[in-house]
Order: sequence, then C-alpha cells, then structure tokens
Amino acid sequence: MYFSAKVDRKPSSFGAFNGEAIKAGAKMAKGKGAGIYLTFSTDHNEAITVTSGLSYTSIQNARLNLEAEAKDLSFDQARLRATNSWNQYLGRINVEGGKDEDMTKFYTGLYHALLGRGLASDVNGAYPKNDGSVGQIPLDKSGKPLHNHYNTDAVWGTYWNLTQLWALVYPEYYADFVKSQLLVYKDAGWLGDGIACSRYVSGVGTNFVGLVIASAYLCGIDDFDTKVGYEAARKNELEWRDRPFGAGKADLDRFIKYGYVNHLDSGDAGGERWQFSASHTLEYAFSAHAVAEWAKRLGKTKDYKQLLALSKAWERIYDPSLKLIHPKLANGKFIENFDPSQPWRGFQEGNAWQYTYFVPHHIESLIDKMGAQTFNSRLDSIFKVSEKNLFGGGSTIDAFAGISGIYNHGNQPNLHVSWLFNYSGKPSLTQKWVRAICNKFYGTEGVHGYGFGQDEDQGQLGAWYVMSALGLFDIKGLTDSDAAFGIGSPLFKKITLQLSPKYYGSKKFIIDAPNSSDKNMFIQSMKLDNQALHKPFVSFKDVVNGGRLSLEMAAKEKNNY
Repeated sequence: MYFSAKVDRKPSSFGAFNGEAIKAGAKMAKGKGAGIYLTFSTDHNEAITVTSGLSYTSIQNARLNLEAEAKDLSFDQARLRATNSWNQYLGRINVEGGKDEDMTKFYTGLYHALLGRGLASDVNGAYPKNDGSVGQIPLDKSGKPLHNHYNTDAVWGTYWNLTQLWALVYPEYYADFVKSQLLVYKDAGWLGDGIACSRYVSGVGTNFVGLVIASAYLCGIDDFDTKVGYEAARKNELEWRDRPFGAGKADLDRFIKYGYVNHLDSGDAGGERWQFSASHTLEYAFSAHAVAEWAKRLGKTKDYKQLLALSKAWERIYDPSLKLIHPKLANGKFIENFDPSQPWRGFQEGNAWQYTYFVPHHIESLIDKMGAQTFNSRLDSIFKVSEKNLFGGGSTIDAFAGISGIYNHGNQPNLHVSWLFNYSGKPSLTQKWVRAICNKFYGTEGVHGYGFGQDEDQGQLGAWYVMSALGLFDIKGLTDSDAAFGIGSPLFKKITLQLSPKYYGSKKFIIDAPNSSDKNMFIQSMKLDNQALHKPFVSFKDVVNGGRLSLEMAAKEKNNY
C-alpha cells in the first residue's frame, strides 16, 4: 500500500522512527516498523486536516489519486460529497411504513453490502497484477478507465445475498465486478477464490466466481467479454492440472474422477485439499449447475451435458437411511463413526445437519427423496430449536460460534434454508421463520448488530437482511435460465426499487403490503400488476421490467393461493 498525505498547516516539529527507536528531526526511515511523526501546537478543539491519497501500485499514483479526487476539497465538502453519494446509492431502495428498528437494520445492512468490496485500481486505470507488476485497465475516449478493479474475499455464499442485490438494484456494479475478476483470469489464467492485490489468497477451498459470472450473464448483465467469461467459468468447473493453490478446488480431480469428492481423514498441506469432501461435492455440484445453464443458453451442448451430470453429484453422497448428506470413501462406502453435528470432518465451517440442505439447484429432488412431510417437520423443528440460540451460536462472540449447531445463520452454508418451505408446500413457514431471524438474529446495538457469533464477510449478512426485508429471495442465486425470486413477508408496508436506467430502463418495482406488521406476517393473496399469483414466486424478468407486487397480509397462516 502506497500513500501520499498533505496537512493543512506546518508542524511545529517532526521526526522519524523504527519501532521504538525515535529520531527527532529526521525526514526519512526505512525498514520494518518505519514511520514519521508530526507534532502540532494547537488551541483547544482545534483540528488538523490531513488529506490522503492511497494506491496499490505506486507513490506517484497515490499522489495522482489525491490530486484527482481531493486537491482542493475541504473536510466539510468531503463530508457533504460522501453524504450525497451514500444517499444516492442507499436511495435506490425506499422503504416506508415499518418499525424504526427495522429501518435502522435495513439501511445499515444495505450500507454494509455496498461498502464491502474494496477498490484496488487508481484513477488512471493502473491496478496491481497477479505477478506483482502493474497492469492497465483500458481507457475510454475521455481517458477514464472502462471499469474498476476490486480486492475481494472469496465469494462463498454471495449468491444468497450480495449478487442478488447487485443484480436487482446495482447491476452496473455487478458488471464492474465481473470485469474485475476477468482481469485476474487474463493475467494469471485462473479465476481466484479470493484475491488481495490480485494475488490468490486461500479462501474456503472452493471457487464460486464462475457461478457469479454465469448468474450475471443469465440475468442479462452481459456487457463484459462474454467469450473470455465463459472460458474462465468453464475452466473453473472442469480443469485442475497446474491449478495454483488459492484458486480453489484443489480436489477437483477427485470430484470428476469419482463423481463426488471422496473423503479423507488426513492429508498433506492445507485442509482445503483433503478435509471438506462432502461440502465441496455439494458446492461443486451447485456451481456446475450454474455454468451448465450458461452453456445451454450458448448452445454448447457437450459442455452442458457434462456439467449437468456433475450438478447431480450430491445424490451420490445422500444417505437415504439417515436422510442426510454423508461423506463417502473412494470405494463407495459411507464413512463410519459419523456424527452429523461434527464440523470440519467432511464439511467446511458447518456439519451434516446444516449442509444437507445445500442442494439449492435441485431442491425439489431433495424434498422428493426425504418426503415432503419429513422435510417440513424436520426443518420446522430445526428452527424451533435454533431459535433458542438466536439462530446461531447464542450470545457467544465468535465467528464460528454456531458451526456445530443444527442451524447457523452466522455463516454462509445455511443462509437459504429458511426460504426452502416455498418449495415444499408450506410458504407460511418461510414467512414465519425469515421474520423471526430478522427480528432475533439481527440487532441495532453495537455488539449484536449482525448476530453475536457471525461472519459478516464484506456485507453478506447485511445483504441477506435487505433481501429478506424486501420479501424477495432466490435460493438458486439467479442461476436458472428463467430465474425467479421466492416471495416472503416484507417488513415494510411499501417498498420502491429504483431500477437501473442502463440495464432496466429507469423503471420502478413497487411492493405493496399495507397490512404488514409483526402480527400480520402471513400472505393471504398475491397480485403482480393486478394478475393473481398462485405460487409464491415472481420471475426476475418481471421484477426488473417494472411493476407492482401487491400482497394482502393477515395474522392467519395460509399455504394455498
């Protein structure tokens, strides 16, 4: 990280240091722990303003960023500019007629969702490349970069929060994000599970960037190099030779060889190479489904068939006797001494109780295998029990507090589960339990803002709250060729979405639920532009085409519309 900073008055003294070794009057320090200090003589409450430019590429670009963005900017002007910018972005969703507490949670969650991914490129389009050198984003006719580049944690779970929100209200950012990821692919040959200054960093051992790109394309957000995008996504799902560590899917060869990742209780190097057989099988199956849908859209029949077959991998590790996902050995036998509550043995940051429902792309098939009655009764009981622990790890302050439980809202693997009742004939239970999670897992005070034991992961839990408060959520992460949102119980009486002028034509989508309240949480009837809906779903296309979803709410549970 490089920086250049200016102060608005001269210091009375200065010096340099290396750790505890301080040299008054020195203007330079090098090496570990190097820094400088400035001392000012000030009156009571007098402020010193420091204006800083940052860059991941050079001191010169740090100065350029400062000059371009803040040369003559006062503190008050900067604050006003920031306020106006945030109001513009947050104002794309306007909610009315709810509790003040819910409104605080909503806009705080939306703020987190928009703040999460850090800008890594300069105003002139310079960016840090994967090999440590400096790359250049192409410029438009006015000399501005065609897109930005972002540092990012792994996109594990973003399909259940961030990317849905981006596709719906911030599609220009979604397109930017895809282009940013493709920079890394073009430079280094692989999509990164997670990146820091474009360098691969170990994420969670899988890699969902191909799914994220496929979802964007399937939503009509396709103003990126789609040929390169598909090439990158396909490679991410099907190739493993010379795959660098940090690009995820280090066990992909075994997934393709056996049709599932075979379980190992020990192995060499990082756990992501051998430790998470079952969760990786489920995750690779889901991402294969997404890219299969893209291949089908493009008419790539051979790829489609291969990816479609891999998308069914979860069936090979489903144990019909337990009605649970159960890690399996290379010889086809389920592992022995199996404890469904045990994390880390076959499951990344979760366990079999939690991961059994990680079949979002084939949820109807999972329901059929379990039986709808068993599915509903088990899932309902899971939420009744987990409610006592605030749907996570209780009040324990630890990101992994709930990973041994039967439901854990504080981490990604479970975030779609409360929405599954829409598929099993009990949508009223989705309405009930999603509301309960919004009310009890999320808070407004500092410590409990996103659960006590939680993994916010750059805005993900905030974005989940936003989507759930809207009453719109796709468990498949907008990866179907005709994607649809499940409809839930909105927390506000009226919600107005300002749709993108570039992508959706400056239209509005309005959700009306005038009787919505803590008591009136159940949907009695639904209409889309005065046409009755008989299932709790609305297509993504209908939403972004603009219109009005009208919901009649009451205190009585209802499952047939």
